[in-house]
Amino acid sequence: MSTALAQPAAHQALIDVDRLERSFQVGDDELRVLKGLSFRIERGEYLAIIGPSGSGKSTVMYQLGCLDTPTRGTVRLSGYDVSTLNDSELAALRNRFIGFVFQAFNLLPRTTAVDNVALPLRYAGIGLRERRRRARVALARVGLSHREDHSPERLSGGEKQRVAIARAIVTGPELLLCDEPTGNLDQKVGKEIIEVFERLNRELGVTVIMVTHDMELARRTRRIIRLVDGEIVYDGPPSEMG
Repeated sequence: MSTALAQPAAHQALIDVDRLERSFQVGDDELRVLKGLSFRIERGEYLAIIGPSGSGKSTVMYQLGCLDTPTRGTVRLSGYDVSTLNDSELAALRNRFIGFVFQAFNLLPRTTAVDNVALPLRYAGIGLRERRRRARVALARVGLSHREDHSPERLSGGEKQRVAIARAIVTGPELLLCDEPTGNLDQKVGKEIIEVFERLNRELGVTVIMVTHDMELARRTRRIIRLVDGEIVYDGPPSEMG
């Protein structure tokens, strides 16, 4: 796998989706959730994927996150066709390129913020001192150095999400996939979390893709992909979307 994950050519799109279809068998019927999607996402983009419930947003997120493979068509992450990789290769691709941020935070309850953030580095075989050092750097990036020794029950919802973001960036991913990252937060705190994503995109150059129902948040990005019934009905800047 080490040769398969050699450094990609700089000119390659980070994500290249071509005629993507995803279907599920429901009894004797085939349920088509994604219907021939094609789009490219370049490194450093900041975009939102929106659409009504059942439009296919979550299914797209699973495809882009290498958590599922297409029924038909291709998804390439940094040049690698995910449908050709086995489970261990997909895991290696996720670990190298992708950080995930979810609505539910998914923190270990009796573990300090710094050790929650360091967890992905433990799986990578990095020693305790070094992974805590990197975790503290990541917490500083999201403005939470003063809470590094607190466990989740001592943190507010916004602070928990900052810990989750720090955990997502601690491995230095090229891509952040954010699934309704402000869904459990009030409007003020949600805005603060979006500002964290904006800063990471601007300062680190990390690509940020956010799935959201919140049009106000989506309009703060630089590109919107809107899905309806498994098809793209808009792909462009927020300012030009009706």
